[in-house]
Amino acid sequence: MSQTRAPIGVGVIGASPRNPGWAMAAHIPALRALPGFALRAVATSSPASAAAATEALGVPAYDNAQALIDQADVDLVVVAVKVADHYALTKAALAAGKMVLTEWPLGVDLAQAEALAALAQAAGVRTFIGLQARFAPQVRYARDLIASGALGRVLSTSLVGSGMIWGDAIPPNFAYTLDHRAGAGVGPVALLHALEALTFTLGDFRTIDATSAIGRPRVRVGDTEETVEASSPDHIAVSGILADGAVASVLYRGGAVRGPNLRWEINGTQGDLAITAEFGNFQVADLKIEGAWGETPRMSELALPAAYRDGEAGAAEGFGANTLRAYAAIAHDLTTGEVTVPDFAYAVRRHQLLAAIERAARDGVRQEIA
Repeated sequence: MSQTRAPIGVGVIGASPRNPGWAMAAHIPALRALPGFALRAVATSSPASAAAATEALGVPAYDNAQALIDQADVDLVVVAVKVADHYALTKAALAAGKMVLTEWPLGVDLAQAEALAALAQAAGVRTFIGLQARFAPQVRYARDLIASGALGRVLSTSLVGSGMIWGDAIPPNFAYTLDHRAGAGVGPVALLHALEALTFTLGDFRTIDATSAIGRPRVRVGDTEETVEASSPDHIAVSGILADGAVASVLYRGGAVRGPNLRWEINGTQGDLAITAEFGNFQVADLKIEGAWGETPRMSELALPAAYRDGEAGAAEGFGANTLRAYAAIAHDLTTGEVTVPDFAYAVRRHQLLAAIERAARDGVRQEIA
C-alpha cells in the first residue's frame, strides 16, 4: 500500500467550546497538530453551541449528529460524549459505513459493546476505541524492557491509583457518573484505563478476585450544598493471576490523596520497575519511570531512549498527549493496513474484564477469564 494518502476527514461529536469537555481538551488539539487528519465538522447539543463551534473552529457545526455523520467528506466519526449516548451515535455512524473512534467505555455495559462490535464487523469498517494509556512512552518502554528479559521473570505487580474527581465533591458535569447505570464511574473509567496499561505491558488476567465499596454514599455537587446519592463504587480492589503466573494487585479509590496519586510497581527475579505520577488517571497522567536490574541495588529514574520519544507526534505533551499519539497510530494503521490501535473487538475483551470484576465483587466468587 502507498505510504502517502489524502488527509482523513474527521467529524467530532461532542466538541462544544461553550461547555468544553474531552473532545475540546484532547481530540481537537490532536487533529489540528497532525498532518494526516483534517477536521471537517463537529456536532454539539444545541443550535447556540453549534454556532459557537463554527465560529471557534472554522468548520461546519451541527446540533444534529446525524448531519455530521452524513457529511460526505467525513471519513472518521469520533464519538466523545457521555457514555450513555455512545451506543446510539456509534450505531448510526456504522450504519452510514463510516469509520468510528468511540471513547472508552464503548457502551454502558458488555451487551452494548458486543452489539456494536458485531455491527462493526458486519459493516466491514475500521473501528478504534479510546484506550490511550498504552500509547504513553513510559508504558511502551516498560513493556519492551520486560520482553527483553531485563527484569527476569515477572513475579508480581501492584498498582494503586486515584480517580481524581470522585471525592467529597464532584464537578457538576460529572455528577451523572455517580449512578452505576451511567457506566462511567471509578471502575469503568479510572480503573479500566489503568488495567489497560497493566495488561498491555504484562498480559491478560487468568483469574480475578475483587471487592468494591461506596465510601462516599452522598457527594456534594461542585461548590454547592446540593448532594447526590452514589450507587457506583468509588473504591475497588482487584487481585488475580496473570497469564504468565505473576500475581497482580490493584486498588483504585475515588478522590485524590495528599501525595502521589498513582504508583505502579513491577517486580521480577532480576529487577524492578516503578511508574508513578502526581495525577491518578493513568491515561492522562504525566508519568515517571524508575527501575533497576542486574547488579544495580536501588531504583533510579530512567531516561527514555530516543526510540520512545515522539516522532511525528513530537509536540505531544500535557493532558491530551496520549490521544495525539493514538491518532498518529491510527494514521499509521490506515496507511499500512496494520492493526496497532485497539478496535471494537478489543473493547469487548476489556468490557468482559470489567464484567468479571463486577461479578467477583458482587458474588465473592473468583472469576476465571477465558
